[in-house]
Amino acid sequence: MSNTITSDFLIIGSGIAGLSLALKAAEFGRVCLVTKRHLQDSATDNAQGGLAVVVSEADSFEDHIQDTLNAGGGLCHEDVVRQVVTQAPERLEDLIKWGIRFSEDKSKNSKSSQNFLLGLEGGHSQRRILHVGDYTGHAIEQVLAERAQAHANIHIFEYHFAIDLITKSRVLKKSGVDVCAGAYVLNVETGEILTFLAKATALCAGGAGKVYLYTSNPDVSTGDGMAMAYRAGAQLANMEFVQFHPTCLFHPKAKNFLISEALRGEGAVLKNKEGKQFAKKYDARGELAPRDIVARAIDSELKRTGDECVFLDITHKGAGFIKRRFPRIYEKCLTFNIDITSQPIPVVPAAHYFCGGVLTDARGNTSLARLSAVGETACTGLHGANRLASNSLPEALVFAHETAEFWKTVQDVDLPLKPEDVRAWDPGSARDPDEQVVISQVWEEIRRFMWNYVGIARTTKRLERAKRRIELLQNEIQEQYWDFYITPDLLELRNIAVAAEQVINSALMRKESRCLHSNLDFPETDDVHWKKDTII
Repeated sequence: MSNTITSDFLIIGSGIAGLSLALKAAEFGRVCLVTKRHLQDSATDNAQGGLAVVVSEADSFEDHIQDTLNAGGGLCHEDVVRQVVTQAPERLEDLIKWGIRFSEDKSKNSKSSQNFLLGLEGGHSQRRILHVGDYTGHAIEQVLAERAQAHANIHIFEYHFAIDLITKSRVLKKSGVDVCAGAYVLNVETGEILTFLAKATALCAGGAGKVYLYTSNPDVSTGDGMAMAYRAGAQLANMEFVQFHPTCLFHPKAKNFLISEALRGEGAVLKNKEGKQFAKKYDARGELAPRDIVARAIDSELKRTGDECVFLDITHKGAGFIKRRFPRIYEKCLTFNIDITSQPIPVVPAAHYFCGGVLTDARGNTSLARLSAVGETACTGLHGANRLASNSLPEALVFAHETAEFWKTVQDVDLPLKPEDVRAWDPGSARDPDEQVVISQVWEEIRRFMWNYVGIARTTKRLERAKRRIELLQNEIQEQYWDFYITPDLLELRNIAVAAEQVINSALMRKESRCLHSNLDFPETDDVHWKKDTII
């Protein structure tokens, strides 16, 4: 079958999770990696901060574990926290072996691992953030992408958009234990829909920040992996816990540019329009409190004053230090006529990271056999109700390794479905879309009501209003999906609608406030009834 592509392993997504998993799995099998845009279009490429890893003699695994548990509001799975924290140094060695060169402390003469220039970020009790200037994610993404492109066992399909997972029960029309067999994938450039079949499949498709009107995420973050898993019957968990990064650049021409938490780690302070510091009014740790607290503090200050933004001021650190430590942020802000060596930076909170996602076990396995989820797409139990800064990249590396180790056990089995059993994609009576404006209108409406009703502070009434709206819009989206030929815009709209609906449903289920989920009708944390995951 000319439109069917088979391999040992199928990976959907090309950030740090997908690329590191591909490099590991390619050592013992043939890998197909599909990504809906260019290989390096990912949230990883935007990551400025770094990796939280215990490498200093002043630090300890127990300190990092406790910091993670404290940030997670009682919902972290301690076994997973220990797994990620203790394995992170080994996965760091993988990155170094692959060619990543982290910033070093030039004041030390030592050539040992203790020579790293370690940063401090909110919620951490020690300096443990390894970084490459302020463009860590870009440096990692570039090196991993180059290695993947050069590997004979990795076959990369850029501009290929995964539509839906292929499952054994749906193909054979049989009940029982279901198995993932691959995915239908749209070739964006030709419009052809291909069938990818594999012994095991991994969703590494990133988060869903584009569900919200304001986000630090790139345009590709439309909840694709979460939505595909949900439609295939896999469990989601903790979708109500959406982390809003406190400091996104506020400028009409600045599209989702993050101002790294590392600035606050190096002494930057938050000020209101009048030039007064306010963070310590909300928490004694001030700017170095965990992200959920700082984001709520800014949100409260903006609601109190009616201002559009607050300001992050690092001018007191001196121009030389700022240009050396934050070259990318300095250059980017200059393009908007903001000189951060002499001016405070206008900032607002923005949707940044989904702590929930596709529920996995400690090996990266989902509730659907032969389907794994790695990275922000997954809910592993590490982050609980709030992610500790710079824990996401180590998590992706650890679970990519665990998934590859599990895949070794299925490398010699047969494909779950034979190619001749799987029908080619049938467009039916679909026709060319005649009203593209419908897609953009619904997209804009979802993102706006999610921001207004399901944002940093929520109420039951707002959530119920959002639920009614998403249910109506889902009907419109389904009509578009079945009546017209598939386009990337329609697929992304379909996926953000699923992600948005599950955020709303999960938020309505949780009758308390805990970290990233703040419901003004239930302001207290209720450990008796709600110290548990919300599973969809």
